[in-house]
Amino acid sequence: MYTVSVKQDLIAQHYLIGGDWGAENEPHSHHYEVEVRLESAELDQHGYLVDIVKIEEELQAVVDYFGDSMLNELPEFGGLNPSIEHFSRIVCEKMLSGIAPPGTGRFTIRIWENATCWAAYGKDY
Repeated sequence: MYTVSVKQDLIAQHYLIGGDWGAENEPHSHHYEVEVRLESAELDQHGYLVDIVKIEEELQAVVDYFGDSMLNELPEFGGLNPSIEHFSRIVCEKMLSGIAPPGTGRFTIRIWENATCWAAYGKDY
């Protein structure tokens, strides 16, 4: 299996809903790190899984969209607790449709909430 990964950071705000999580129920910021990972046994005619420049462009679009926002107010989080689990799925679906990798493989988004905590969502393509 070949693997390509790109990551970038962003700052966004949220507050948790549906439970008593103390200070997490109040609006606060996180310095997230978003990691994109593609895995496949197949390369394109240029020897790439996907051109890293394309991945960087799509990731920048995600960072531009979610960065400096209140996640709770975005339509993607309507009715959802804005956990990093939901956030990773939402970013995965956005990125996968934008990159549209050829062949078959696995596409995973890992979002780090801090230096020691992350959640990921992966999807076969």
